[in-house]
Amino acid sequence: MKRVSTLTMTMVLVVMIGCSPTEPQVQVETEVTASRTVTPEDKNRQLANKENDEAKPAEPYQIKKQIIEEQLRSSTAKVELNDAIAPESVVAMEYAMGAASSPGISLDNIRLPSEPLNRENYAIIDDNPVKRVIEQPVSTFSIDVDTGSYANVRRFLKAGSLPVQDAVRAEELINYFSYDYPLPTDRRAPFSLIREIAPTPWNSDTYLLHIGIQGYEVPPEQLPAANLVFLVDVSGSMQSANKLGLLKSSLKLLTNHMDRNDRISLVVYAGGTGVVLQPTPGDQKAVIDGAIDQLTAGGRTNGAAGIRLAYAMAEQGYIPNGINRVLLATDGDFNVGTTDIEQLKDLIEEKRKTGISLSTLGFGTGNYNDHLMEQLADTGNGNYAYIDTLSEAQKVLVDEISSTLLTIAKDVKIQIEFNPALVDEYRLIGYENRLLNREDFNNDQIDAGEIGAGHSVTALYEIALKGEGGSKVDPLRYQTQELVKTGKDSELAFLRLRYKQPQASISQLLEWPIKRQEIVSNINKTSDAFRFSAAVALFAQQLRGGKYTGQTSYDDTLALASGARGQDSFGYHGEFLTLVNLAKSLSSKSHVQAMVEENHQ
Repeated sequence: MKRVSTLTMTMVLVVMIGCSPTEPQVQVETEVTASRTVTPEDKNRQLANKENDEAKPAEPYQIKKQIIEEQLRSSTAKVELNDAIAPESVVAMEYAMGAASSPGISLDNIRLPSEPLNRENYAIIDDNPVKRVIEQPVSTFSIDVDTGSYANVRRFLKAGSLPVQDAVRAEELINYFSYDYPLPTDRRAPFSLIREIAPTPWNSDTYLLHIGIQGYEVPPEQLPAANLVFLVDVSGSMQSANKLGLLKSSLKLLTNHMDRNDRISLVVYAGGTGVVLQPTPGDQKAVIDGAIDQLTAGGRTNGAAGIRLAYAMAEQGYIPNGINRVLLATDGDFNVGTTDIEQLKDLIEEKRKTGISLSTLGFGTGNYNDHLMEQLADTGNGNYAYIDTLSEAQKVLVDEISSTLLTIAKDVKIQIEFNPALVDEYRLIGYENRLLNREDFNNDQIDAGEIGAGHSVTALYEIALKGEGGSKVDPLRYQTQELVKTGKDSELAFLRLRYKQPQASISQLLEWPIKRQEIVSNINKTSDAFRFSAAVALFAQQLRGGKYTGQTSYDDTLALASGARGQDSFGYHGEFLTLVNLAKSLSSKSHVQAMVEENHQ
């Protein structure tokens, strides 16, 4: 008796098929489970097919969709057609389709993908932990004036979803807003510093230490001449209205405010690189706009080659004592040439020695590389912004042009030493990827953040005082708690700040004691800046899971922010309230709380 075997098989295959760059992407899927009898003749035929496949040359890279569609008519495979493919993927597809082929399969089973592919990339962030002062009394970090995380979070919420937790960097949400801190009275010190201490809104047993830094302002008409190089990603991934289309409109907003003393260059990159516009006086609007208008997307993304060429153009148009900056506008989806973040950072770290800084402007969704954009800007002594709307471009490139372009202090570091006689524990809110070692504070070779003209920077610590019930960590069993008397029993902490002038290599030191008598017992008697920044910090922590915020709700955040809006000339504070409301509506936790309250009524 001839033996036969029965094969039951479900084939699922995703293949990227190369089509003409001018053709739209096509995605189709089919998924079929096939059961049939496998005979010795089938095995012989499969062996012969395999030998033929090995003997014949590979199909050309650019395979037309029509060929694949014909093969799909007899396919039990799930196939996704796209515009980019490696030749080996074609071989894998053909093999799978041949192995899974079965007559009688209809194209009626083909369906569109249920949702678009999401390849967005964010650095993993772990919230800063609570630290005991007796064990780790010193906290050191670099300041950060980036705002990209806030705009990106807004994009998530307005699209109808909560942001992924790693997309939320608390310090960037807090520093998105200006807080009307007093301006410095003397430009020999580039910024003023304020601090406030009051009960923590989400924990009545702890206090919130608010530190605010305000840089001096320079009106746009008093800015020094600027040499700007626009480095624009024109790869295929940028081909959408919210990417290259929005990018072109955003750059025009900035160039409209340039004059004949300024220089504008335009470098593009995809699979290769090119100079679209040599250094051109800023008053030649028609020439500059014409160069921007001709930008079109297509090809792969060699970002490293573009960065090298952009720095070369910046060096060619270098203006002594002026603003010399590369503005990298991209979705960050580098896929050709140097793509490793550390190697790209090494490249930019070397180039910044020329006195040319690099800022990043992020665009788009789906494949957005937030991690890369933030890291490149930090390494390039620039700032990072995410442009989700033309209004955001107006804010970053026009309304805040002085702080975006003109650096007034670099390598700014903050260090706080807490007094263990009065403070039991502390926790820094945000700045997780800006932490420094204690010894880095005095080391002028260690890079840190920059402050632009008119920039404000805010940092918040949650602190637990001794004997007030706010401590979370048990003391060590074998460590003595005896303290040496210092005669500084009135000081909660000692604040140090280091910075360099823009062209200097030696840092300067500023110091302030923080006294216990500065504590305000009633949060309602604090400034609008204190309460609104606390509301933003609370919101950021809630979006990240609320590890330290107890039972506070989005309604608590709304109440705190609503009472501290202050002067809101551009409506940013009002928009924040809208975003909190959206998060409340999208939050499963809020829905559960509402159901519990309803059941108790």
